[in-house]
Amino acid sequence: MVDSAVQESLRQAVASRMPWVRDELATLVAFRSVANPAIEPAEECVAAARRVEDLVRESGFEQVQAVDAPDGSIAVCARSPRAGRPSVLLYAHHDVVPAGDPIGWDSDPWTLTERDGRWFARGAADCKGNFLALLLALRSVREVLGEWPIEIAMVVEGSEEQSSGGMEAIARKRPELVAADAIVLADTGNVEAGLPTLTTSLRGTGSVLVTVRTMDHAAHSGMFGGAAPDALQALLMGLATLRDAEGETTIDGLDHTDTWRGAPVDASRFRHDVGALDGVGPLGGDDTIADRLWARPAATVLAIDAPPIAQVTAAVQGEARAVVNLRVPADMDPAAAQQLLIDHLHRHIPWGLVETQPVSLGRGFRARTDGPAYAAMRQSMQTAFGFEPVTTGQGGSIPLAVTLAQLHPEAEIMLLGVEEPASRIHATNESVDPRELERTAYALALFLLELA
Repeated sequence: MVDSAVQESLRQAVASRMPWVRDELATLVAFRSVANPAIEPAEECVAAARRVEDLVRESGFEQVQAVDAPDGSIAVCARSPRAGRPSVLLYAHHDVVPAGDPIGWDSDPWTLTERDGRWFARGAADCKGNFLALLLALRSVREVLGEWPIEIAMVVEGSEEQSSGGMEAIARKRPELVAADAIVLADTGNVEAGLPTLTTSLRGTGSVLVTVRTMDHAAHSGMFGGAAPDALQALLMGLATLRDAEGETTIDGLDHTDTWRGAPVDASRFRHDVGALDGVGPLGGDDTIADRLWARPAATVLAIDAPPIAQVTAAVQGEARAVVNLRVPADMDPAAAQQLLIDHLHRHIPWGLVETQPVSLGRGFRARTDGPAYAAMRQSMQTAFGFEPVTTGQGGSIPLAVTLAQLHPEAEIMLLGVEEPASRIHATNESVDPRELERTAYALALFLLELA
């Protein structure tokens, strides 16, 4: 265990750098680094990558390189001069999801704004806050010890939110960039603020675009409604068969009976986290929340192409489309599950011509929890937060975790971060609690020493 005097020196070093973190976070979130030029200019991602590269180099890395990915994104990769074991890879990403409608924000999404002790902006938590927590830990260790006691590598990718496979392609082509005994993916967070959490399970995912065509044009509902084959109604009827009355996903041939073997989910906290309205409870009741989140498949209709209410006309639709997202447990084959979803849609959508197209696909992940790095991280988090860490699953998919496990099967992979429910990642008014960022950075600094 790290000496108590060193612990206190690290804690003070981390705390003293929090003003620097705020300043750098303000700079980083100003880059509208959505890795989709149809939404934000590509120059924003390039500028973000350049600033990330500068920050990584300034933090003590001598070998730093910006690597172009096949999807057009830029990953910043670095490694410390010290070679040997143990070695640690630290990961984050500098791209973000779109800000969405600015009307839903209480402040400019691209300007770091402080309210009620929190820092608000797109990317403040996911994942620019996580990136700065890593750098804060590294800089604090160097201040206290004068050097890093182990070999350290870092990867900050530029297209994680797009699931376009850029970093996975780089890793497969150049596996030495991501080689390490322990890998810390700073892209998740705690189940509640102040409660240290390690994510040990990630869902797999697969989305399908389904199109229904019945007529070559819309038809007047007064003249033809009732007999004309309604594409929108046909689509809705098929989508309705994806869930039963209790909300359980019921895709033909796909098992939905498994149970979660980890800690249960507190129902009241779940209601608060999702913002459930009064009188509206979790699907299936309080006792099956964890099962439905992490042990069973879940089909969600993400979007429907149909006339908006603002442009309503009295017409039977000849075409309608929807995107259905399927999340599956870590141990379930997402490709097989996606095919079952496609077969189900073809089987249950009546009346028209049905076309389906796979949109995305990613395997789930389950972490090893029995190695020395995992034990060192648990000890470090307990010291930093004052509570014993808990473990959880997560519905989000991080495809790189699967790639790293395949390339380096002996490595211990840990998922953690500064995010917590109030961060509202991917939603309006995303924010980070600076105390959470500080505690996470302190835990990471202790971890590097514990592992050494």
